[in-house]
Amino acid sequence: MSNREFHGRIGRTYDESEPWWPEETRAPEDAPNVLMVVLDDVGFGQLGCYGGLIDTPNIDRLADDGLRYNNFHTTALCSPTRSCLLTGRNHHSNGMAGITEISTGFPGYNGHIPHENGFLSEILVGEGFSTYAIGKWHLAPAESSSAAGPYDGWPLGRGFERFYGFLGGDTDQYTPTLVYDNHQVEPPTTPEEGYHLTEDLAARTIEFIGDAKQVDPDKPFFTYFAPGACHAPHQVPIEWANKYEGEFDMGWEAAREQILERQIELGIVPEGTDLSPHNPDVDHWDSLSDDEQRLYARMMEVFAGFLEHTDAQIGKVLDYLDEIGELDNTLVMVVSDNGASAEGGPTGSVNENRFFNNVPESLEENLEAMDELGGPKYFNHYPWGWTWAGDTPFQRWKRETYRGGSSDPFIVSWPKGIEARGDVREQFVHAIDLMPTILELLGIDAPDEVKGYAQSPIEGTSLAYSLDEPDAPEQHTTQYFEMLGTRAIYNDGWRAVRPWPLGEPMTAEDLSATSIEDSGWELYHIAEDFSEAHDVAAEHPEKVLELAQLWWTEAGRYDVLPLDGRGVQRFAEWRPQPGKPRERYVYYPGTQHVPENAAVKVFNRDHSITADVTIPEGGADGVLIAHGARSGGYSLYVEDNHLRYVHNYVGIEEYEIVADDPIPEGEVSVRMEFEATGEPDMSEGKGVPATVRLYYGDDQVGEGDIPTTIPITMGLTAGLSCGKDAVSAVSDRYRDRTPFEFTGDLTRVTVDVSGEPFVHEEAEMDQIMARE
Repeated sequence: MSNREFHGRIGRTYDESEPWWPEETRAPEDAPNVLMVVLDDVGFGQLGCYGGLIDTPNIDRLADDGLRYNNFHTTALCSPTRSCLLTGRNHHSNGMAGITEISTGFPGYNGHIPHENGFLSEILVGEGFSTYAIGKWHLAPAESSSAAGPYDGWPLGRGFERFYGFLGGDTDQYTPTLVYDNHQVEPPTTPEEGYHLTEDLAARTIEFIGDAKQVDPDKPFFTYFAPGACHAPHQVPIEWANKYEGEFDMGWEAAREQILERQIELGIVPEGTDLSPHNPDVDHWDSLSDDEQRLYARMMEVFAGFLEHTDAQIGKVLDYLDEIGELDNTLVMVVSDNGASAEGGPTGSVNENRFFNNVPESLEENLEAMDELGGPKYFNHYPWGWTWAGDTPFQRWKRETYRGGSSDPFIVSWPKGIEARGDVREQFVHAIDLMPTILELLGIDAPDEVKGYAQSPIEGTSLAYSLDEPDAPEQHTTQYFEMLGTRAIYNDGWRAVRPWPLGEPMTAEDLSATSIEDSGWELYHIAEDFSEAHDVAAEHPEKVLELAQLWWTEAGRYDVLPLDGRGVQRFAEWRPQPGKPRERYVYYPGTQHVPENAAVKVFNRDHSITADVTIPEGGADGVLIAHGARSGGYSLYVEDNHLRYVHNYVGIEEYEIVADDPIPEGEVSVRMEFEATGEPDMSEGKGVPATVRLYYGDDQVGEGDIPTTIPITMGLTAGLSCGKDAVSAVSDRYRDRTPFEFTGDLTRVTVDVSGEPFVHEEAEMDQIMARE
């Protein structure tokens, strides 16, 4: 408090003076708490209260105590949707046309949410609310997710007072890369001790709320709870999956029919709704072998257990709010960020890092893994037939602007403020509408300025008008969609969709159709055809033209241009990176884990790793540097006083080279030199073969050959750590001693990558896109 802000009186002595204290900012009297629950990759037809075949009793009770919307839409991708939820602006207005890892240097695409688009948290913290973010973030520029920052895009830089979760698009549920506020932390327990991330996040949510309520019980909170489930990996304690044993043996076509029947019974879709046609990318269930059916059914059982387990953690938070007397006056909103995910491919996956490295997965190997799916050993995902079923009754899925990608569950509950119970609302709602709705219900006007930044107009429309008026005319009547070149437009009960092949570049000629017939636009009258099952473009060419022109108008308003359908090139395009390009990377012990996108790249190139150590009397053990995870990577470490290098080839095989002699005591520089001895075969998932040599000082003490190496990526949840293996141990050889911290004195580790790399951009794009 400066003297200029002082409104008392200062005399020569205390007796002549009048003290003054600044008035504390308080939320509106009796303002509700706000709890926003954001599920990940959960389709329209997967929650129990939306007709799904999975038990979600806690989410269902919110629906029973409030409202379900059946016409809620997202952007069809995670980070863009989340930016809409928190700002009330469209994803291109937020610079979030896609995930930040594929950002480009245009206003709608650069991955930097402008401060002119203030977050709901930034507004509410200034209005006297406690603000907490727990779980998945994925809203900071990819290049700023390391300890080097900058931090202004992290949760604490955008109005949240406390954060506990992970910054990227996904993480391992048993060994997550956790951030607490602005620094990394280790999980409080291990998988062997029963650790699971979603349980940890629920416990932390309860802790944050309790910390404040015990001191200031009248102060409301805004809690953004985004557990990261049910994004891959589908990991859950086995008893949750076993509950569903045999429940999906009927296959995905029959599951769709059952879900639609339940949806009609629940009133979540209109009577007479047709199933959208069979997805041509999905095999018919009865065409699969018995082994394939058995494996794919089990993968769905694991997903079902994962979703119900997530529901149970949400239930813990709700029960706590009820216990402390806050639930009735808590505005709860539950959404999913996009449709169900098809990133498991046509056959599903038990180690997606093999897919990203073009290493084929065999049915036989995956069948052997079946009993351990959902556990810490595998990074599994179901096949896209279950994706298609999860988006019932719609067609397609995440990343695409059909309703299967963009129509999602949306539940609102506020017992003290909403009279309706268990009703369904049919008005069109978009993710940009939640922020202005919350402000209206709280009685707070959107500010003209946040943190000194003049604010842009909020682009969403409050849905408060519909809460107690089921037949109120919808007020959000027009909404554009664009994702990775796919486009759509909604207007007054009509929806036009323009599909685009994922990753296909787009030219001006592609946009210059000579007639409506060859324009590629499809037309659906969803006021009468809820499921987008019947393309009526041929019957209404004038409506197609009207909506296509409207799409271009909206695109011009919201920074959608230039349209960019590229895949490989978009990933490979230059964007700012931490620091200057260099050939030598120096890492230090006692520092934070380096995320994969900020770590040194050693693939398919000659390189060396040098560690400056002091070996005490009696020797030392532990990791000098580790890069990767259980699903693949390398580690330079010391065991039994011998230097060792291990290369984990995508979880299939570990190749180890061991020094012939023990490390001498005292100061010594130990080194690994990697010499490529051939060319990579990317199409077969093989990196360069190599000869590895080990040195103590200038003396060679070991040599060995590695027949193949990782060609493209260490994996989505990987990273680099110095002086220990900080997350998911690269090698089974020391897994039971993780993090296997080095017991000698380690000064630094230097990685030299002056050798020319071989880059496979298309495969790198595949793995980057799965961070969504």
